[in-house]
Amino acid sequence: MADRIVLNPVSYHGKGAIENIVPELKGHGCAKAFVATDPDLLKFGVTGKVTALLDAAAFPYEVYSDIKANPTIENVQTGVAAFKASGADCIVAVGGGSAMDTAKAIGIIINNPEFADVRSLEGGAPTKKHAVFTVAVPTTAGTAAEVTINYVITDVEKKRKFVCVDVHDIPEVAVVDPDMMSTMPKGLTAATGMDALTHAIEGYITKGACPISDMFHLEAIRLISANLRGAVANTDEGRTGMALGQYIAGMGFSNVGLGIVHSMAHGLSALYDTPHGVACAIILPTGLEYNAPVAGKRYRAVGKVMGVEGIDAMSDEDAANATIAAVKKLSADVGIPADLKGILKEEDVQFLSESAYADACRPGNPRDTSVDEIADLYRGLM
Repeated sequence: MADRIVLNPVSYHGKGAIENIVPELKGHGCAKAFVATDPDLLKFGVTGKVTALLDAAAFPYEVYSDIKANPTIENVQTGVAAFKASGADCIVAVGGGSAMDTAKAIGIIINNPEFADVRSLEGGAPTKKHAVFTVAVPTTAGTAAEVTINYVITDVEKKRKFVCVDVHDIPEVAVVDPDMMSTMPKGLTAATGMDALTHAIEGYITKGACPISDMFHLEAIRLISANLRGAVANTDEGRTGMALGQYIAGMGFSNVGLGIVHSMAHGLSALYDTPHGVACAIILPTGLEYNAPVAGKRYRAVGKVMGVEGIDAMSDEDAANATIAAVKKLSADVGIPADLKGILKEEDVQFLSESAYADACRPGNPRDTSVDEIADLYRGLM
């Protein structure tokens, strides 16, 4: 079977990258932008860095900020209505995964109105048209939503998240400017950074891994391991390295899938509103331990790019254990909790386990699993 790789047609990287937003919009004949962002970014002036460029160019726009940290079906529905009322013909998504995922869903529904029922987008919906022309500007170094063909929406009524996978949702332009990430608080930097590491490691060991995705994932792991601590300390080098590392991770996992760490984390975010990156970081070592019997030989390469000393001389088992220890150490160094105590409730384990098993990320896990085994993994973190 051939390996398929889908990436942005255009992406910009480095300080000052946002200067390319207006030229790209004008170059594509756009006349009015729908700026999708979250209220905190609007409040603290981060979105203003982008709208100032639109103002300076006298480029018309309207701001939509009715977006939650874990965006809901309602956020998408009100966004679709707002887009239609605005008269916009393009989207500029400014934010983390929440803003970009919401923008993706809006853009898909606008051009594929037969999928107005947001739930109908779950999985691989057979949309026919590409989403509204979109420029994605990440403000966190973690989700890589600006380069992926995935987006995640929360179904509040059913208390679950669902993953949508669609080649038509990828933004035409990604603008990855580390200056847009410089105001992130330490906790958010750590959480989103560990989400990026989880993307890279799960993507490297997933069933769908291929030589091209391996190349992306190993380089992403190297960059994230080398720069996450610095990014949390808000150094320029750390921010720049993380901005690139998380994007490269997205180039990989978007095309080959993830595993049970993400499927388990989705349920925690939907039920308890746990930050997605925190959930991934806590579960990642457990997921690696669980998958070691099947994927453990691949851990040596992960540990090597993470800088584990002497790993070449270790047995496969020792190399796997040393790699897992390095992941735990990085997570602890940036302040991520070691377990789910105070978050997970026993009465929710069965529901969460069933949701994780049904999640779109689960089939990519290198080790076949079951609802009961996932329940055991959850309980091991309590």
